Amino acid sequence: MHRLHKKKYSFNAEKDSKLLQERGIGFEKNLTLFIKIMTNTRFIAWLIWIVASIFYAYQYILRVMPSIMMNDIMQQFNIDAKIFGQFSGIYYIGYSLMHLPLGIALDRFGPKKVMSLCILMTVLGMLPIIFSDYWIYPIIGRALIGMGSSAAILGLFKIIRMSFSEQYFPRMLSFSVTIGLIGAIYGGGPVDYMSNKFGYKFVIEIFAIIGIILAALTYIIIPNIKRAPSGTALGDIKLVLRNKKILWTCIFAGFMVGPLEGFADVWGSTFLKQVYGLEKSLASSLPSMIFIGMCFGAPLLTYIGEKTNYLRAIIGAGVVMTICFIAILSSHLSNNLIMISFVLTGICSAYQILAIYKASTYISESHAGITTALANMIIMSFGYAFHSIIGYIVNITGGANDANALIYGITIIPIALIFGSLGFLFISYKKKNF
Repeated sequence: MHRLHKKKYSFNAEKDSKLLQERGIGFEKNLTLFIKIMTNTRFIAWLIWIVASIFYAYQYILRVMPSIMMNDIMQQFNIDAKIFGQFSGIYYIGYSLMHLPLGIALDRFGPKKVMSLCILMTVLGMLPIIFSDYWIYPIIGRALIGMGSSAAILGLFKIIRMSFSEQYFPRMLSFSVTIGLIGAIYGGGPVDYMSNKFGYKFVIEIFAIIGIILAALTYIIIPNIKRAPSGTALGDIKLVLRNKKILWTCIFAGFMVGPLEGFADVWGSTFLKQVYGLEKSLASSLPSMIFIGMCFGAPLLTYIGEKTNYLRAIIGAGVVMTICFIAILSSHLSNNLIMISFVLTGICSAYQILAIYKASTYISESHAGITTALANMIIMSFGYAFHSIIGYIVNITGGANDANALIYGITIIPIALIFGSLGFLFISYKKKNF
């Protein structure tokens, strides 16, 4: 594994105290030196990380905000549910398209300017709902929100490496993911309350102000660290894609994304209604336990990986998810066992953090931004594949109202999990010569 050495924002009390003793002065006699030393402490590293994590949670709230304000937006612009669905979905188009450009920009220009501009881009994307009477502008704004939000996770990858030792990367990333998921799960409640009490436009104004403040804090707090380009952007992409360790790690990780991106996102509620006969409200709420499980799984699975082995932790997560889905497909679980299975699945879905980290260790740190961007893109693209394949199988075997057809369609998830787990087992076995 190749790594570039660079300055970390960590605190060394013994070294700093010795520096003061050698110079024969105390804190009270030289405030300038005290400030200089303290600005190079772990406190600053944590502050940078907190600001980046808040942006990650912020963009999650912006992601779910349209569903909370759906009726208001539809009435304001006189649109139907189909057009509103397109409005919500365009977020993901902007989000995906910006991964590569932002990965390259973060490597070349650093997170200070890139993240600040992207936060302002999300703010700009909210304004058409307040000030425009033409529907095309909210559509463009929603795409801008998606594009700017893409910098949250990619910026976190970069900032954690910039501020902490390499060994802490998975742990700090897991904490950030937990913060973001908490924003997604629980952020909707306060937004809904304020929207009902003060009006949805007021809520958008508040979040726009929060975004401007967050952009300013990001620009002030994050240091201006960047690298001189060592090659072309296309050359950087080719360098990463030609690394077979990175490529296969991402592909095998993609095979394991089905429980989160295929089941929890779309097919879970329909499956529970048709196969288990659950009422609509319960069938809709149970799949959210997967996201709640991931909140706990992000730090837990990372801890297990640190104490044992990252590849083994990923394999173990794949095995547990496979067992859970085979049990779920049996259609004989009680509601409590379904909930337990979903929580376990959510915990194990945090394997993505470990997989992205492992992919980034197979190349020099100067290409960490583009590597994590490509890794996230490849893994997330499998979500679209799962949606399409499940839908195709369901359609040709009886339709979404047929319980057996849904079982046939969802069966692709444990099959893919087995392939992914075996793939990581192969990488683990061949890691010296792979």
